[in-house]
Amino acid sequence: MQGTVIAIVIIFILIMLIRCIRIVPQAHVFVIERLGSFYAEWETGVHILFPMIDRISGKVSLKEKVVDFKPQSVITKDNVTMQIDTVVFYQITNAKQYVYGVESPLQAIENFSATTLRNIIGELELDSTLTSRDIINKKITEILDQATDRWGIKVNRVELKNILPPREIQDAMEKQMKAERERREKILQAEGDKKSQVLIAEGEKESQILRAQAKKESAILEAEAEKQAMILRADAVREKQILEAKGQAEAIALVQQALAESLIKLNESSPTEQVLKLKALESFEKVADGKATKIIIPSEIQSLAGLVTSMKSVSED
Repeated sequence: MQGTVIAIVIIFILIMLIRCIRIVPQAHVFVIERLGSFYAEWETGVHILFPMIDRISGKVSLKEKVVDFKPQSVITKDNVTMQIDTVVFYQITNAKQYVYGVESPLQAIENFSATTLRNIIGELELDSTLTSRDIINKKITEILDQATDRWGIKVNRVELKNILPPREIQDAMEKQMKAERERREKILQAEGDKKSQVLIAEGEKESQILRAQAKKESAILEAEAEKQAMILRADAVREKQILEAKGQAEAIALVQQALAESLIKLNESSPTEQVLKLKALESFEKVADGKATKIIIPSEIQSLAGLVTSMKSVSED
């Protein structure tokens, strides 16, 4: 019986000891109270918790958190009511301030972001609200971060998830967007037609220039060919004239040479006076073959001609 009691006591002590051991996981902080007041912040590792003296007041995660708040009704400067929902990215940087700073941190952030959003949107018109998301996000982030700093919360960024104007405003915006798209389409179509006409005109211009250049080059080539042909014809005529002149010169030279040779042979044969007169008569025949209209016949030749005539008549008798 006594052994059983001792065993129960030992088991109870072991259980109490096991319960006193606390392990803080990574990226977490435990806020510890001792006798009802703040005692310490336990970071990652093994810690001993004294029963009935120490108490874990809060287990805080240091990871970045994302919370999506429900849409808030806001009014723009030009009195347009719309619904905007936000997404807040925040991180706890001080566990003690987070546990003791505010009762409901998320509710406080949601309400504060709603009032801040209403103030910012109230200074903007509808068009500016729809086109100024980055500016609105930056302003809300700065204001929330400054306000939540005393709660140990760091607001990293705030994003406007959806901006929902009234149905009639959406219809008007869709019509406006459609008209804008049609206008841009017409502008693009006109610009395309303009560029097409410009390209066609430029192509025609280039074509005319090329045709003119081709015509010019053709005329130049024709002129060059005609020039070369004229040069060749002139060279041919000149060559012909040179050859003819050479032929005539050679013929004259041959005639003169033959005449000289005949005179030499005649001189070597010691001709009589009658032979010389006969030769003169032959020369006179050649002179008579020319184009002269008047011929003066020497007296010697006249007598010789008469002698020849007489001889001819005697021979006929």
